[in-house]
Amino acid sequence: MRIGIHRSGNKGYEFTVWGPFLKTVSLKMVSPYQKNIPMEKDQRGYWKAMVEEVTQNISYYYRLDDERDRPDPASHFQPEGVHGPSQVIDHSFHWQDEHWRGIDPVEMILYEVHVGTFTPEGTFDAVIQRLDDLRDLGVNALEIMPIAQFPGERNWGYDGVYPYAVQNSYGGPEGLKRLVNECHKKGISVVLDVVYNHMGPEGNYLREYGPYFTDKYKTPWGDAINFDDAYSYEVRNFFIENALHWFRHYHIDALRLDAVHAIFDREAKHFLHELSERVEGFSLQAGRRFYLIAESDLNDSRVVVSRELGGHGMDGVWCDDFHHSLHTLLTGENQGYYLDFGKIEHLVKSIREGFVYSGEYSEFRKRNHGNSSKNVPATRIAVFSQNHDQIGNRMLGERLSALVPYEALKLAAGMVLLSPYIPLLFMGEEYGESSPFLYFVSHCDPALVEAVRKGRKEEFGDFKWKEEPPDPQSRETFLKSKLHWEKRTEGSGKVLLDFYKYVIMLRRTVPALSYLDKKNLAVDGVEEDKIIFMRRWKDSSHVFLIFNFNSIDVKFTSVFPKGIWIKILDSSEKMWNGPGSLLTKELNPEQEIIIKGHSLVLYRNENL
Repeated sequence: MRIGIHRSGNKGYEFTVWGPFLKTVSLKMVSPYQKNIPMEKDQRGYWKAMVEEVTQNISYYYRLDDERDRPDPASHFQPEGVHGPSQVIDHSFHWQDEHWRGIDPVEMILYEVHVGTFTPEGTFDAVIQRLDDLRDLGVNALEIMPIAQFPGERNWGYDGVYPYAVQNSYGGPEGLKRLVNECHKKGISVVLDVVYNHMGPEGNYLREYGPYFTDKYKTPWGDAINFDDAYSYEVRNFFIENALHWFRHYHIDALRLDAVHAIFDREAKHFLHELSERVEGFSLQAGRRFYLIAESDLNDSRVVVSRELGGHGMDGVWCDDFHHSLHTLLTGENQGYYLDFGKIEHLVKSIREGFVYSGEYSEFRKRNHGNSSKNVPATRIAVFSQNHDQIGNRMLGERLSALVPYEALKLAAGMVLLSPYIPLLFMGEEYGESSPFLYFVSHCDPALVEAVRKGRKEEFGDFKWKEEPPDPQSRETFLKSKLHWEKRTEGSGKVLLDFYKYVIMLRRTVPALSYLDKKNLAVDGVEEDKIIFMRRWKDSSHVFLIFNFNSIDVKFTSVFPKGIWIKILDSSEKMWNGPGSLLTKELNPEQEIIIKGHSLVLYRNENL
């Protein structure tokens, strides 16, 4: 069942909204003319009205039970915010991507962006002005944090309450289409972050329409979305249609599904299973692939296992364990969920398999956690050293650039980009952005603002941070999170940017690095020296990497396979603002070498 507004042949436009327990619903036009149109209810609780003439910019509410006016839950645009009327959108657009077929995840270099803080203007059009910079970096997949309409002008996007509507302060539907169109013209895929596990608190009128929520389960944000209780069929339909909406009207290439561990569903066919099924059908109809990438805190490989083998069939999953393993080795932090990490063996296992916790006991969780990802293809695992969560959910929103020395930033970049997995970068990390990424909102209700402030303080309890968190409601908190683009053009920022460009180039052009496969991989580590050795190969292309997570130089006898190995990357060299390398251009097996602290080196052999 398609919901919202749709053209119905030559009859006009059909307005459809679900409200099974409502006694009356009428379509209330408010601008540019006023008119009230009664709606008729079908057996499944959908109210419908046919309107012959509908033009762009008509604003409307649904009048519920003759007593209150509410925006359309499937509104495509809320020009006056979450409490204002919905607006009819004509989705005709001069698309110039008719030959675009997207980018396979195996080739993606993902780059996560928050539209509001990515540029001074904080709009879709302003992002367009930076696409050439991203393409020059080597990025070919722009991952946009949620843009579904949220309250006010400042928000991470996870407080959205109109899943079909494009945020008005970013540029609305036309702005998003222009951005996607320009991305495709430049060979960049667009991944959109969507939230199907909860709705934000302000402007959330879904309860007044029907049983969209259930108290059977609790999420960190309150009652869960009703995916398996009575009337859940229509709720599932609402969110599945939403996914297709982004593909159909905005040419989005992939969706990143936020926190799927908070999507509670005990049905025989899980919501994610049904969603992937429907997206596959849509892809066949459209003649090209659309993808689903999940974020999950469960370490459950079933998320990406094929539906035929009993999984949900997602095309990819974020791997937090990789981040935690890398972060703790770089920073030495051991509070909160970092308590479970901090050893070389953790990162070695993550490089080999993906999940570190695959059924082992977690001290942080006080229980066994996860299942094995050993058989999950490398092409379905996304890794990172930073993202919006891992930065923004720190009390002071510090990036790695504020936590570790410059040499360690290059080490982190190399580990992510030269791993056998899909790499994700967070905006600004490529030049060592120094501004924090803080949590910010712009709610209208003072009581809600105070609740958010209190909730943020409680979230940091496990980390024992003593500072006072910045006020999330303050505009200053938002402005502090803006990128400083000028830093990428000078000094150490430019050097680090050039380092990222070079490493991405190697990843793309060296077959052993571009071929993502766990079977063509050997990795080991030395706990005492904090050294990781990694070998990757594809046909005649072989590479050998050494990562030193020790802050001091380490001497050892090389464990290189036979043959002559040529150095093609050394992060400690002076050209990368390093202290200077102690390694020769060519190395032989069983040669004693010294690798500088917090550095990585990459050797290549094409003759094995």
